[in-house]
Amino acid sequence: MQTSTADHFRQHIMQGMGLMAFAMIILPGMDAIAKYLSNYGGMSPGQVTFYRFFFQLVCTLPLLLTVMGRDAFRAKRPWLNILRGVLHGAASLLFFIAVKYMPLADVFAIYFVEPFILTAMSAIFLGEKVGWRRWLAIVVGFGGALIVIQPSFAVFGFTSLLPVACAFLYAVYMFLNRAVGEGDSPLTMQTISGFGGMMFMAGALAVGNLGGAEDFAVSLPDSPFTLALLLILGSLSGYAHLLVVRAFRLAPLSLLAPFQYFEIISATILGYALFGDFPNVWKWVGIAIIVASGLFIIWREQRAARTRETAAAG
Repeated sequence: MQTSTADHFRQHIMQGMGLMAFAMIILPGMDAIAKYLSNYGGMSPGQVTFYRFFFQLVCTLPLLLTVMGRDAFRAKRPWLNILRGVLHGAASLLFFIAVKYMPLADVFAIYFVEPFILTAMSAIFLGEKVGWRRWLAIVVGFGGALIVIQPSFAVFGFTSLLPVACAFLYAVYMFLNRAVGEGDSPLTMQTISGFGGMMFMAGALAVGNLGGAEDFAVSLPDSPFTLALLLILGSLSGYAHLLVVRAFRLAPLSLLAPFQYFEIISATILGYALFGDFPNVWKWVGIAIIVASGLFIIWREQRAARTRETAAAG
C-alpha cells in the first residue's frame, strides 16, 4: 500500500512537471503572435492586449461554466480578483508594447527580474526571512538584466525598461496571491480576473485612442487569418495558464519554478525563426546571469522551506 501511494505521488509530480514544461514552452507563442500582429497585422499592442483577454474568456468560459456552473462567478473576494485582473492587464499591455519593438528573447530575459522583485517584496512587506545570499543573488540578477538592457536602451530607449515595469506589476499580482492566500478556486480567480483585465484594457484603449497614441489605436480584425490568430492567442492565454494551475496542484512550487526559464528558450527559437532576432554574446551572458541567480534563489527557498519543516516536526 505504501509503495502504491509513493508511486502515485511520484506519478503526480511527473505529470505536474510535464504540464508545467509544456505550458512554458507554448506560452511565448502568445507573445510571438502579439509581435506579429503589432508589426505586420496592422493592430496596436493595446488592441492586441484587449483581444487577448476577450478571446481568453471566449475560449475558456465554456469549460469554466461546464466545470463550475454559476459558481465560477461567485468569488469570496471579487474586488481583489478584479484588482488582480487590472494588474495582469497592465503588465500584459507593457509586455506587448515591448515585444512590438524589441526581440522576444530580450524582453523575456529582462522580464525575469520578476522573481527578484517578488522575493524582495516578500521580505519587506511580509517579513519573510531572506538571507544575505539571496539578497546578493537579487543584486547579481539585476546586474544581469542591466547587461541585457544596456545595448537595448541604446537602440530602443526607455522602451527597453518596459519589461522591468511589467515584471514589477506582475510581482505585485503574485504578491497579492501570496499575501491573501487561496480564498477562491483557481477557475473562479481566473474568470473574475479575466473580466478585470478586459475592463481595464477597454478603458486604457479608450483613453489612449482619444489621446492619439499610436500603440492604443482601435481596430477590428481585418481578415479571417487575423481572427484565427486572435483565437489562438486567447486559447494559449487561457488554457496554458489552466495547465499551470493544474501543474501546481500536482507538484510542489519549488519543483515547478525552474521550468519558468523554458520560456526564454522558446522565445529565442520563435524570435529567430519568425523575426530573425538572436541575442548577441553579451546578451547571452546577461541571460545566463539572470537564470543562474533565479535558480539560486529558488534553491535557497527550497532549502529554507525544508529547514522550517524540520524545525516544525522537531
